[in-house]
Parts: sequence; structure tokens; C-alpha cells
Amino acid sequence: MSGNPALVMRLVASAYSVAEKAGAIVRKVLHSGELGIVEKTGANDLQTLADRLAQKSICASLSRRFPKITIIGEEDLPSEEVQEDMIEKGQAEEILQKSCPEEYRAIKEEELVVWVDPLDGTKEYTEGLLDNVTVLIGIAYGGRAIAGVINQPFYNYQLGAEAALGRTMWGMLGLGAFGFQLQEVPADRRVVTTTRSHSNKTVTDCVNAMEPHEVIRVGGAGNKIIQLIEGKASAYVFASPGCKKWDTCAPEAVLHAVGGKLTDMFGNPYGYNADVKHMNSAGVLATLRNHDYYVSRVPQSVLQALKSE
Repeated sequence: MSGNPALVMRLVASAYSVAEKAGAIVRKVLHSGELGIVEKTGANDLQTLADRLAQKSICASLSRRFPKITIIGEEDLPSEEVQEDMIEKGQAEEILQKSCPEEYRAIKEEELVVWVDPLDGTKEYTEGLLDNVTVLIGIAYGGRAIAGVINQPFYNYQLGAEAALGRTMWGMLGLGAFGFQLQEVPADRRVVTTTRSHSNKTVTDCVNAMEPHEVIRVGGAGNKIIQLIEGKASAYVFASPGCKKWDTCAPEAVLHAVGGKLTDMFGNPYGYNADVKHMNSAGVLATLRNHDYYVSRVPQSVLQALKSE
């Protein structure tokens, strides 16, 4: 397929290279020691220099090659000229070589929406919990998350100075997901992953209602989906507003590409059109298997506390 790859395959291939560059930016800022932290809405909603630079790089790189796509990034940044060394021109050859699923071959640029979280897990980034950090680039068509790229800038960081840092995984509906080894929690165990820093009674009540054998509390939506697809957790349960579309678009696409499911707490899918509200106000429930079981366990009190989109 490398002769003339479909537009969406070229976009995913670019997003892969762009995410890798963003991951390198995130590492460079951390190693400089000058994080440039500002509070957006409070101490649990932070922005750093890495968020700002990574988003500039991602948005400028993709919009230069694909000028008609809609790009929605987490950070509200002023329009300004981006330095040439921030632009990533590469494309992942392994993606260009893959055959595009039939239903996506005729997609036009203007039909695509790209949701960008330049640094998911910012709070954890500032606290040195580096395995929680991801760069997320999600691609939506017709309101559905159809492809996603997840970069983990600090993958392997606990192995010491000699370790090769970082990895990138990607997925596309109809093609599958790549860059990791798909694993599942044993069927007789329920392990729930949930928020580390945004908990409340509703969140806790909902987690408990799942009757988990174990609960893991970590940062980052991208990180939690990685736990699902690598067999560390059975369900990601977050019964609260807080997550935004740029947090879930890329991870949802990767999860769906391997047969998993991400919905709100009512079991309804989220839409990713350009004009949707950014907040996932009815919470997030994601699983690799047995989604209906987890939806059925959500207490009525939790559903009443949330509002379905």
C-alpha cells in the first residue's frame, strides 16, 4: 500500500512521528529542571512548559501537512509562529505500509477531527510519577474515534540511566493495535483502575459497587487504558465529570481496535465531532471484556449524580 496510502493512513503515520517528537520535548523539559508550572483551575489542574511546547509542535506539524483537518488541543494557547525545529515532518513507514480499512479509504481531510492531549497526567509529571504520563493524539471521523496514537515518553524510566526511554503504540478500527503485547487480567479476577487525584464519594461508591478484588489508583486516562490492554486492570471506572474528549479519543480508538469498549457510566458512547462539548460529563467506564457487567453494577445513586450526554 506504500505506493499511494489513503489520507487517513498518512495522518496516522504522521501522528505517530509527531507524538514521538512531542514525547522527546516532554523529556527535554523535565531534564532541564525548568517545568514552568501554572495552575489553570486549581492545584489539580496544572499546565507546564512541556504541555505548551508539545501542543505547539503537534498542532503545527499536523496542520502544516494536513491544513484542512480540525485540531482541538487541551491547552488554550495564543496563535504564534512556531519555530522550524518544532515541526516534525516524518511519517512512520510501518503504518504507511498497512492497508487502509475499506470504509476509511475515501475520507477527506475536512471530515477528520484530531483531539490532542499534549501531556496527559500533568500533575503526575510534576511529581515524578513518570510512568503515568502519555501524549495522546486521537483521530475521529463521523463522531467516532477511529484511530489513536499513545506515546509514553518515560516508558522504562525505572530501569536506570542506560535504558532506552519511551514507546509509542497505535490502533485503528478494522486494523488492530500495535506497539504492545495484548494481555488480559484472569477471568476470575476484577481489578479496577481509577483516579489518583480526582476522587470523591460518587467515584468511590461506584468503584466499590464493582466488587473488585483490587483497586489501582493512578493518574492519566491514557495510562489507565494501557493498564487495560496490558492485563494490569479489568476496568477503568471514573464516575465523575473531569475527563475531556482529548483524554479519551486516542485511548478509546486503541481500546476499541482490540475489542474493548469505552462509554459513559450509562453505557452510552461519546461523540467526537468538532462541535461537541469537551467535558465527558457522565464519567468514563472502559473495559477490555465484559463491559455489560460493569455497566450493570453502576449504582442508581451514581447515575442520578451524573448527567448523560
